[in-house]
Amino acid sequence: MSIDPERQRIEEDLRGLIAGDVRGDDVFVQMYASDASIYQIKPMAVVRPRTTSDVIAAVQYAAAHQLPVHARGAGTGLAGESLGPGLVIDFSSYTRRILRTDDDRVTLQPGVVHERLNAHLRRYGRQFGPDPAMSSVTTMGSVVAVDSSGSHWLKHGSARRHVLELELVLADGSLMRVGREPLVVGVSSDPDERKRALINSLAQMLARDAEVIARNQPRSLVNRCGYQLADIYTRDWLDVARLICGSEGTLALITEMTVATQPLPRHRNVALLLFESLDSAARAVTEILAFQPSACDLMDRRHLSLARENEPRFDPLIPAAAEAMLLVELESDDSIELRERLRRMTDRVRYRKKLAFDSRHAASTEEIEFFWLMSRRVTPTLARLKGSTRAIPFVEDMAVPPDVLPKFLVEAQNVLKRHQVTATLFGHAGHGQLHLRPFLDLSDPEQVRLMETLASELYDAVLAVRGSICGEHAAGLSRTPYLERQYGELCRVFREVKELFDPQRLLNPGKVIPDGPIRNIELLRPAWPMSVTPTVELVVVEESPGNGAVLPAQREMVDLQLKWSAADMGQMARACNGCGACRSQAAETRMCPIFRFAPSEEASPRAKANLVQAVLSGQLEPEAMLKDDFKAVADLCVNCKMCRLECPATIDIPKMMIEAKAQYVAADGLRLGDWALTRLDLFSALGSILSPLANWALTNRQMRWLLEKVVGLAQGRKVPRFTSRSFMRRAARRRLTRPTRRSGQKVLYFVDTYANYHDPQLGEALVAVFEHNGIAVYVPHEQTQSGMAMISVGAIAQAREVARHNVEFLAEAVRQGYTIVCSEPSAALCLSQEYPTLLDDEDTRLVAANTVDACAYLWNLHLTGKLQLDMRPLNVVVNYHQPCHVKALGVGTPGLKLLRLVPGLIVQHLDRGCSGMAGMFGLKKKNYRNSLRAGWPLISALRESSAAAGTTECSACKMQMEQGTRKPTVHPLKLLALAYNILPRGRSPLTAAPQELTVS
Repeated sequence: MSIDPERQRIEEDLRGLIAGDVRGDDVFVQMYASDASIYQIKPMAVVRPRTTSDVIAAVQYAAAHQLPVHARGAGTGLAGESLGPGLVIDFSSYTRRILRTDDDRVTLQPGVVHERLNAHLRRYGRQFGPDPAMSSVTTMGSVVAVDSSGSHWLKHGSARRHVLELELVLADGSLMRVGREPLVVGVSSDPDERKRALINSLAQMLARDAEVIARNQPRSLVNRCGYQLADIYTRDWLDVARLICGSEGTLALITEMTVATQPLPRHRNVALLLFESLDSAARAVTEILAFQPSACDLMDRRHLSLARENEPRFDPLIPAAAEAMLLVELESDDSIELRERLRRMTDRVRYRKKLAFDSRHAASTEEIEFFWLMSRRVTPTLARLKGSTRAIPFVEDMAVPPDVLPKFLVEAQNVLKRHQVTATLFGHAGHGQLHLRPFLDLSDPEQVRLMETLASELYDAVLAVRGSICGEHAAGLSRTPYLERQYGELCRVFREVKELFDPQRLLNPGKVIPDGPIRNIELLRPAWPMSVTPTVELVVVEESPGNGAVLPAQREMVDLQLKWSAADMGQMARACNGCGACRSQAAETRMCPIFRFAPSEEASPRAKANLVQAVLSGQLEPEAMLKDDFKAVADLCVNCKMCRLECPATIDIPKMMIEAKAQYVAADGLRLGDWALTRLDLFSALGSILSPLANWALTNRQMRWLLEKVVGLAQGRKVPRFTSRSFMRRAARRRLTRPTRRSGQKVLYFVDTYANYHDPQLGEALVAVFEHNGIAVYVPHEQTQSGMAMISVGAIAQAREVARHNVEFLAEAVRQGYTIVCSEPSAALCLSQEYPTLLDDEDTRLVAANTVDACAYLWNLHLTGKLQLDMRPLNVVVNYHQPCHVKALGVGTPGLKLLRLVPGLIVQHLDRGCSGMAGMFGLKKKNYRNSLRAGWPLISALRESSAAAGTTECSACKMQMEQGTRKPTVHPLKLLALAYNILPRGRSPLTAAPQELTVS
């Protein structure tokens, strides 16, 4: 572990004071050096408190040693508000409990995710109204600290409207509860002396400067710039909680909060209004406001184009002629009144005012949520754009009065035209909130300087109409330098408020209140042009010689183990904009199964991209990838591929982490346990030969204890029994190992380890189903395992040899007209997607292009009308689980669709996310419990279901599904064979007990 002496001292001191985590090593602080903004500041240490006492201890230590303190939630802020050089206190890992739910309020800790809170409240028919765009990852501590609002500000306002009480840790470490504090003739009589003095000083200040405060308020409906002082004080009360809301951790740290909740709307309708110009859309806003919408969002042409590109279902909704669109939502307790109001609004905008040229309406919950995807999902996909030029979020939070919106948009476009810059625009037009992102290349110093110029001129335009430079996001590093330009003389009052709460200026200094002259461009993340090789020189090698070499010029060399260039790796790493979508725990996504059960920054895919960027840009030494702390982070990627599929920027984090693991393995070799689990084909072959002894050993407590100690196989894990005669031996006896002489369609069956040595009935079922459909099956005897386990742990040299061996005969078979089919999704994924990263030749590409999952092959056969449907009824209910690697293949759910062709068979799709097994991850002792935690939603759903069995294509998922229940789990191919009445020898898979072995 690499750590400088100062950080080491801080880490050692704090570990003796708090129960939570304290880390100061290079790898860890690098993960917290950035967020979703364009800035980077490396902290001294990271603290992850478990209790309020931990927060108090950390703040007291910081005060004693003059260390700045920076509160952090999910790290999804766009202004760099959670970055700083001192102690970062991460509230998202442990302080995640909802403490109490009452009729109209809820008390919770700051690490609770906004979407999780609303999922909890929906059970009571309630919600927390303000809805930040990143609801699925944003913590409630951040919602309050930034005073978030969102699309539904028109109905719910921002967070400060709903905050009732806060528990705070002040800058000196003292604990205080605040809310709307009573005053008698402007004076507090609170029994707490510290609190009373604070309230009285604050009340005197607000009374003295009431005129200055009132005179310097913007006209915009929303304003997040500076401290919000205009509505927190009367002679009868002082609302301290409202003051803290939006203060970005510069006045106090929030350790508990009580917020008001609102009833869910009874009825909602949404309209999409389409316009031929941005100006027409802006002018339509004032007409729409007369109909009391709950939301009114504006999207420009670029957003609409991205929506069509990324989601084909939007094509019929968004005509190519649309230059702008307004998404308008109305709510009511009366559905008839709601429909009539929506009709009148649309009629006014389209026909009476002739502003919109078309419209679309949605009334059902499913349609409404689909329409809202355009607003919530499109902006993060801007990171998919190739090259160095990106949509940069540095002026993305301007707010103007809605009545001047058309005039302001013209002026903003003029500013951009003067500097020949394009931008994308999204906004909550109903309340004048605009998210403008100019396209710039921050690897170009001229464009970096242009960023300052654009900000200055755009902010001049905002202030000319008495708007705010900061409407709903944080001021952070982006807007704090412009505070005085907006507020002038009022800044003196802000500074006095800061002095009152934080006289040492230790709480998030440089945010909200500037600390002297600031040029935020000096804090930008390091960037390099996409056309230029990164700072660290990287070389691709055929086989790794070990640790690499040092050139005479002392430039470090990193031997890339996979077949890609340094530029490709750099572009992929840089594409991560830190949006944090990969931290989602929402039910409708899979994202990272490891992060879902242990939501820590190092488990997030974003953290891994940050570390790779740091190595490539020279902020971390190349040797960092060879150390245990980097390897520990890389091992949190289980190669499930879900982040690659669901990342808005489609970044292949698993590929980067395979490269990182490969660097470690090339230098230090494989650990014994990893080596053993990557060669399960050898052990399974031996186990098959000695099946009576091997099966006994796997049920013997002493032998399982020994296996756990030697190779790390978890004692509690149920494992499949060995067959006495492998599928390959059976295939040879049937002469399937010889190429077919038949004409017509023919397939090559790539068996892999599980079907060969543990479940030969699966292989026989595949052969029977394909032959029943007139397709000849060839099972070449040369085949070995696919090598996916080797790839997942970074044993690339060994995996490459396996791939070479398999590709040699597979490619020749493809040239002879065979299609390669796999009953194991991981094998199909390995051949089609992983082999091309190991071998860069025509044969490998040929094999990849002609490999398909067996169920996908059969479903395509059905789509062409060639699948036999002579199936007998199976009157049974089964639960289907879609493996992650089937999703990664991009073939949909062919297994599920095939089963729904079987008469009488009722198939329930259990969409409960990843099974948690993740190949050999769940076999290891160190991961066993975490594997069960990750898969618990699926396991519990199987337990609660009345279905007779589970069904899935993946053998690892089958193991996990049978781990937690006595119901068997069956491959869809076996059920098809059963329905065709051609299932080979053995008991029916629906009546057989699970074929797993466990300790007796």
